[in-house]
Amino acid sequence: MANGQWFPPDWPERIRALADGTLTPVAPKRAATVMLLKDAGSGPVVHMLRRRASMAFAGGAYAYPGGGVDPRDDDRHVRWAGPPRAWWAERLGVGETAAQAIVCAAVRETYEEAGVLLAGPTPDSVVGDTTGDDWEADRAALVARETSFAEFLDRRGLVLRSDLLGAWTRWITPEFEPRRYDTWFFVAALPEGQRTRNASTEADRTVWIRPADAAASYDEGELLMMPPTMATLRQLLPYGSADEALAAAPARDLTPVLARARLVDGEVELSWPGHDEFTKHVPAGGGPA
Repeated sequence: MANGQWFPPDWPERIRALADGTLTPVAPKRAATVMLLKDAGSGPVVHMLRRRASMAFAGGAYAYPGGGVDPRDDDRHVRWAGPPRAWWAERLGVGETAAQAIVCAAVRETYEEAGVLLAGPTPDSVVGDTTGDDWEADRAALVARETSFAEFLDRRGLVLRSDLLGAWTRWITPEFEPRRYDTWFFVAALPEGQRTRNASTEADRTVWIRPADAAASYDEGELLMMPPTMATLRQLLPYGSADEALAAAPARDLTPVLARARLVDGEVELSWPGHDEFTKHVPAGGGPA
């Protein structure tokens, strides 16, 4: 293959169904994902996980820690530090309760899948090592949705450090997908004293990798990735440190990126506005070309 772009095998059929009006799009669910960065000798590296090959969706593809919003985080009081919910609401383009839930999802999913917690006992501190048995029990309870993130923070006496996150971009799953997500991508730096681990049951490998190396491996077809992952990796290339990337986040455009499928000369053209490298043409009866 020319690159490592991953496509579900049923996309051509579903794209054609959307184009001819026989497929009704499902409503996307809110989600968040985090590009966790740390500085290495040659610049920042980003934490990525490889989805298990047995996964029905994007098996074998590399991605960042992330997942869906827990609806309980919309209306529960969450111990909070950093910019207020009103600031996040304006930044993310949603209401205040939704903004709280999206930020909570970013922090919670990073803890659930990478073992890294962006929270501390005070508004200007961060917890240290989170690898003990008691922490693992709490993490497992969050994964199983046996406890809410607000309850977890309350019991631990912690506040969520929203100031450690930078909103980076927003992608919405194409309309022809059976499972759709409205996903906000964030950047964050690995807190001092913490370390990542493969805590996700959906991943079989985790790596710290330079964005340039990941992009090169994708271009050579060695690493599988979906368009949002590859696009965000390329967007990280200009920055020489994690702090530089975080400093750039507030100026980033969060206009949602949504794929378009249209008929062009008997073929279905699939494109992502502003990201021409991912444009594909689906011939009648064939797969993406």
